[in-house]
Amino acid sequence: MAVENFWDIIKFPSSADGRMIYKNYINGEWVESSAKKTFDVLNPADGTIVGRVQKSTREDADSAIDAAFNTKKVWANTPAVERSKILSKASDLIRDHKDHIIEMLVEESGKPLLTATDEVLAAAERIEYASEECKYIFGDEMDGHMSPHKIGKIGLLFKRPLGVVLAVSSFNYPLHIGTCKIAPALAAGNTVICKPASDDPISLVLLARIFEAAGLPKGAFNVITGGGKDIGDHLAESEKIDMISFTGSTDTGKHVAKISGMKKLHMELGGKAACIVLADADLELAAKEIVKGSFTYAGQRCDAISRVLVEESVADKLIELAAKELDTWKMGNPKDPNVKIGPVINKWAFETITDLIDDSLKKGAKMVRGGKREGLFIEPVILDNMNLDMRIMWEETFGPAVPFYRVKNYNEALEIANRSEFGLDNCIFTQNIDKALDAGLKMESGTVSINTSPSHGLGFFPFGGDKDSGVGREGIRESIKDMTKSHVVILKLK
Repeated sequence: MAVENFWDIIKFPSSADGRMIYKNYINGEWVESSAKKTFDVLNPADGTIVGRVQKSTREDADSAIDAAFNTKKVWANTPAVERSKILSKASDLIRDHKDHIIEMLVEESGKPLLTATDEVLAAAERIEYASEECKYIFGDEMDGHMSPHKIGKIGLLFKRPLGVVLAVSSFNYPLHIGTCKIAPALAAGNTVICKPASDDPISLVLLARIFEAAGLPKGAFNVITGGGKDIGDHLAESEKIDMISFTGSTDTGKHVAKISGMKKLHMELGGKAACIVLADADLELAAKEIVKGSFTYAGQRCDAISRVLVEESVADKLIELAAKELDTWKMGNPKDPNVKIGPVINKWAFETITDLIDDSLKKGAKMVRGGKREGLFIEPVILDNMNLDMRIMWEETFGPAVPFYRVKNYNEALEIANRSEFGLDNCIFTQNIDKALDAGLKMESGTVSINTSPSHGLGFFPFGGDKDSGVGREGIRESIKDMTKSHVVILKLK
């Protein structure tokens, strides 16, 4: 089937200006908002309208909730081998139609072409892995002979789906983060309602078309677009939803947790990853990894390196190497395959990032590289001469700016790293195995990377946050485990 025909079902042109309007996907049908209202999705690189999506109402949210709730037994009772086939088909379809999805991702998120390509292929791979894992969801058998009260009994433990999972994804990796929630939820036998971020929701609408074509039953997967205040709270409060998997800001995550009631929660929230660089480190490696870890997708990543704590004796050399590496990173039109730095997502993000940079400059920081601003573009910034009163040392930056703070020794670096309220990722560069492992055990975050920058990737290794960075862990196998519940049957023997 031709690509243009494949996607036609999910959209229609606006009679006013010809812009495409994308529909909600609820209970296997492509539908408009009950209010017949839409909102614009803008290209952050040039401000043009990419398309329009539904401004959904609570009535629309209830329709999605009911669809998922009414289908949960059907999907839960679908044999794992059949669920696996559908997920595998979806993975293949993403690859078949990747060019269109990549193009949309570049347009709506401002993501550079190479980064968008990696994201789409990673989403396909994540679904493929989930299709395999769903065939290996096993329970256990327990002989009661170990307890005097259970002698003569056998316990059979079964792993069952939770029911309905609400997947709320963030703007920075809209397709991949959404897929990281949706794929394991479906693999485990749950039905799903997905609410994408409003800045770039269309790629997840495209994913709904992929699942529809792959043969997912009506109601097993639903996508509904709209603002958090319009439908987000209503979805989170619903008693028909059994789990919320949320990625976003710490403040919003705390709000969702407060209103969600007795639901299982997975929250991946803010981050402030510290990168410790000791004097014995391979400085060229550290510099390359710091630039990659700080500036990929303009630093708009929860696992981005957000501050560098470097021993004084090698600070000048490391900053020189990092600046030299950054000079090879081109900023510009995200459609240019040579561009590595595009715009930030919106005006609010631009102002938040530039406020943090300006605060540090007012307090004495030195701008080693970058700083030019135009539209939503911020030239990547390296900052030196930092002090601990600067907000950028503590607040989540989520943008293309990284401060280098000079420390006297490893212990000082560790203390400053752990002083943060966040605890998602940290990393250390050293050739001292004792200090590397010590940091791995003592740095207060869900993940500590040694001699590499943090990256959650496909989720082969479990990841998630401590402290204000969230609760729960994600990963290919870990997410499926989190999205099932134990059901025990006890048999008394004659």
